[in-house]
Amino acid sequence: MAEPLVIDLPHTLGAEEAKRRMRERVGALGSFVPGGAATVKASWPSEDRMALEVAALGQTVTGTADVANANVRLTLVLPGMLAMMAGPIATAIRGEGSKLLLGEDPSPRR
Repeated sequence: MAEPLVIDLPHTLGAEEAKRRMRERVGALGSFVPGGAATVKASWPSEDRMALEVAALGQTVTGTADVANANVRLTLVLPGMLAMMAGPIATAIRGEGSKLLLGEDPSPRR
């Protein structure tokens, strides 16, 4: 089994705001997969950990997102061929994950 891919996404939101945004925006993860035809499943097995499963094109990536005050640490298990592309995948996740987490709130609270 390949080593998990660990990606840190720094933020200045604080843990509670980061978790709120993650809960609201997790459904958008599928749009970042080429072709946009991904199935995303997410659950919160503990207060600060989100479990993820993203399936597309016959491949399934599983992992967790651990939320802290200044960081979200993604730990992903990449299957077979995807493990060989861990570097480019990590780069893409850093860019798109930061946009998803830090980007403008699509539903501002009033």
